[in-house]
Amino acid sequence: MIPDTLSPGQYDTVYNFLSLVIAAQLFTAVFLLIALPRILPRYRQAITVAIVVCGIAAYHYFRIFDSFKDAFVTDAVGGQGDYAQAAGAGFNEGYRYVDWLLTVPLLLVELIAVLALARSVQRGLLVRLVPAAALMIILGYPGEISDDNGIRGLFGLLSTLPFLYILYVLFVQLSKSLNKQPVGVRKILSQLRFLLLLSWGVYPIAYLLPLLNIEGSDAWVYKQIGYSVADILAKAVYALIIFQVARIKSFDDDPAFAGTERSLDEEPARI
Repeated sequence: MIPDTLSPGQYDTVYNFLSLVIAAQLFTAVFLLIALPRILPRYRQAITVAIVVCGIAAYHYFRIFDSFKDAFVTDAVGGQGDYAQAAGAGFNEGYRYVDWLLTVPLLLVELIAVLALARSVQRGLLVRLVPAAALMIILGYPGEISDDNGIRGLFGLLSTLPFLYILYVLFVQLSKSLNKQPVGVRKILSQLRFLLLLSWGVYPIAYLLPLLNIEGSDAWVYKQIGYSVADILAKAVYALIIFQVARIKSFDDDPAFAGTERSLDEEPARI
């Protein structure tokens, strides 16, 4: 439930976190675009997908940011009074779900692409993970926009089923593929799955707040903070780790490429 009013502190908190997410997503995408030649071509698909994910997220957070500013206004001089919902305007939570519908499946594509598995294995993983990810988001949306806790609980439960299936594939099925990866990246890839679990775990917690009778402006602000932090971890930080994996694998695949890249890293800066 969107609150009727926000205090100046609450407004500034949400404002600053939304701004932080925009900066994190946008400049992660810029960094990855610049750094794309620093990995072998076979791993660039994964990083290209990561750039697309961060770009989509940055775009939607611009829309969320504008929606937030339009939804809450104050008549106080200097913006020191409470912010009330503007007449005829409302905060559009749907932007988040459109973003997740596009980016969550792509996050799984990033992971599969950087593994550089046989095409048949990749295809088998993707046809299971991508539809499940989309279904998880689609089933969660009706509950998110409902004021009825019964409907919210029902769709929350339904969206949990594909979520559990994704975890099963990531932690059981994908483990077989990790054993074929270079020793230097096995631990990183294993930890990457836990990063997804950690960041995705924030969403159901925020989703369940009304069911726990935690409502009001504070609860809404905490939800926006939780979603924002989770999106930074699941997209920007995740993308940088994927890039690190791609670099390590590039060095492992091609010693000559590794030597050239290391010489560039060690070359003293020129003024």
